[in-house]
Amino acid sequence: MAKAKDERHGMSEVGAKALLPAGLRDLLPPEAAHEARLRESLMAMLAAHGYERVNPPLVEFEDGLLSGLGAATAADTFRLMDPVSQRMMGVRADMTPQVARLATTRLAAAARPLRLSYAGEVLRVKGSQLRPERQFLQVGAELIGSASAEADAEAVLLAAEALAHVGVRQLSIDLSSPTLVTALAASHGRSAAETARLRAALDRKDAAEVARVGGSAAELAKALLAAAGKADRALKALAALALPPAAAAEAARLAEVAALVQSAEPELALTIDPVEYRGFEYQTGVSFTLFARGVRGELGRGGRYLAGNAPGEPATGFTLFLDSVTRAVPEPAPAKKLFLPYGTAAALGRKLRAEAWNTLAALEPAADARAEATRLGCSHLWLGGKIVAVR
Repeated sequence: MAKAKDERHGMSEVGAKALLPAGLRDLLPPEAAHEARLRESLMAMLAAHGYERVNPPLVEFEDGLLSGLGAATAADTFRLMDPVSQRMMGVRADMTPQVARLATTRLAAAARPLRLSYAGEVLRVKGSQLRPERQFLQVGAELIGSASAEADAEAVLLAAEALAHVGVRQLSIDLSSPTLVTALAASHGRSAAETARLRAALDRKDAAEVARVGGSAAELAKALLAAAGKADRALKALAALALPPAAAAEAARLAEVAALVQSAEPELALTIDPVEYRGFEYQTGVSFTLFARGVRGELGRGGRYLAGNAPGEPATGFTLFLDSVTRAVPEPAPAKKLFLPYGTAAALGRKLRAEAWNTLAALEPAADARAEATRLGCSHLWLGGKIVAVR
């Protein structure tokens, strides 16, 4: 009895050690390989469009990591003390601020527009209801040095093409202008605190609260809220509004980018939400979110921002979240794995691998090679001088 109790205690102790913090998970075969293939396929596609790869460090000094764009990620950033320098460091929660830093410092003399791509893990203090994951892989691209609508459209179209390239179907893109409401509120003399309350009400899609906190901007803010929907209808609704000049300019830019995207990809499902702000805290113009039907959470986000310290350099880009992208892509067929019985010549193994076979070599003799191949999950085995399917 005591022995059984000790065994149960030992198993529970092992189980407890295997538990991971909320929002973190192990990637096992074949999912880890699937994610890795997606990452490299996306990066190859970005390279084909002239985006050159950079690889910033996972951890930086806190004052550098959280300056400029990084200030918007402060609440999501893990901190730790560097035992060498005795300075506080932060683990990146988003790679875009790091790439912006590289562009405006180490690559300040590079020709503009500068096109950069990246892939790497990020870690966040907490997840969200739709995206509970706290550690995940980002793949992205940044276009730095152009303020044109064509640059905005390139970011949207490139993100859509990248996702289609890896097999995402039924993709939809939601365009927004996070600065439109700010411009509207400023033209009506709303304070920063009042603008924040108006934004919060718009983010909740709460028309009654918008009316209560919007003051003289309330009616136009409610009209912006009602304008959200499919691109053609939303753009007509926006064009009909008598917006103040600064807000009208933001709406016109949104319409210009939407027209460029629709002209290039008329079949792309495009919606517009002129008041969306959540997740776009450092964006300064047209922004977008990527979704796929039936997939939990967004596949990625992008938009315009200013790189570097004030006044900043015009930039746009996007980041894809590989955990969500993986859910949106059909699982690949199981890899063909070839079992090589004990004693198979090394030269033969090299030849078969050169022919694109994945081989698994036995480390000791087996009485039944076919049964051993089946036990180890192989689809084929080398038998009698040829490749034989395992049945």
